Amino acid sequence: MRLLSAGAAQGLATILAPKFASDTGDALQASFAPVGVVSERLAAGEACDVVVSTPSKLDEFARSGRVRAGTIALLGCVHTGMAVRSSEPAPAIDTPAGLRSALCGATRIHVPDPQRATAGIHFEKVLRELGLLEELRARIATHPNGVAAMAALAAAPERRALGCTQVSEIVCTQGISLVGALPAPFDLATPYAAAVSASAADPELAGRFVAMLAGPESAAVRRKSGFEFPDP
Repeated sequence: MRLLSAGAAQGLATILAPKFASDTGDALQASFAPVGVVSERLAAGEACDVVVSTPSKLDEFARSGRVRAGTIALLGCVHTGMAVRSSEPAPAIDTPAGLRSALCGATRIHVPDPQRATAGIHFEKVLRELGLLEELRARIATHPNGVAAMAALAAAPERRALGCTQVSEIVCTQGISLVGALPAPFDLATPYAAAVSASAADPELAGRFVAMLAGPESAAVRRKSGFEFPDP
């Protein structure tokens, strides 16, 4: 099963992969990337069985014939959040003033691609709105995706380093702790969904994986992995 997925679903897919293999005998071959990169790769004709991206992107893919219309299933929303190394105290970021103070006090800030990753794009916007973009630019370390950014934070030699990415990418990384979601008015909850690709080798099997990702049986796993959604 070839999965082309936004990085926000990496922890979820990794947890569910063994059950899918046990149930179907088919191993998961997953590739995770920022939403912008997923779009570029799909538009370039990369073959896969299941795609995870934002619902708006999947709707575009359905209109262009790249995913199968009618198979799009919502996984939930993921907030953009801040992280610290598990060995360090968490700063207060529950107000704009607290967030500003935490960012100004950071020795290094690890973030995903500010051009193509949802959290990276949003974080740069937040810094601009706080008037901190130029002041903190030299302290910002960018990485290809959120998981790579959080791995770098976990290994960071500096004290008081911070990270910003999707909450689901924070909670699946060892050695770091979630501080919390960004406070209003800077909070961002991004919806994600899964769909069967038009290039799926076995659409029925791909549909089973979409159902596993988005169905009620995985609700507890999705919540644990950083997704939020209304109770049924």
